[in-house]
Amino acid sequence: MPYFRVTVPDPDLPADVQHALAEGLTGLAVTVLRKDRARTIVHLNLVPADRYYVGGTPLAGGREAHVEASLTAGTNSAAEKAAFIAAADELLSDLLGPLPRSGVALHELHPESYGYNGVTQLDYYRRAGNAPAAPAAR
Repeated sequence: MPYFRVTVPDPDLPADVQHALAEGLTGLAVTVLRKDRARTIVHLNLVPADRYYVGGTPLAGGREAHVEASLTAGTNSAAEKAAFIAAADELLSDLLGPLPRSGVALHELHPESYGYNGVTQLDYYRRAGNAPAAPAAR
């Protein structure tokens, strides 16, 4: 169950751009990360520019964007994650214009510590017969 939080300092971002962001990230989750479309969540966090700080000061002019994703650890290769980061950055630029600083962060959560509808990802994958490899101890 990938969960994407997209922060854009523009509370007036047009509805069609919002929809394109959600649809684009969902599509990348399916095609690049091999995720289930029906279990993919995109949360748009549109904030005023004076609540988005760069270098300790509110954003002045221009546009920024940041994507954070929660993914189950062990379900994607390094190449898939790199491809997603590159494609997500391109999507942001295509939809929002040139971005001086856009970020994409993939947070991998242990399948025992991450769940959906009251079922851990580990149990979900076990039931489906394709449990991810256990992540290495840190």
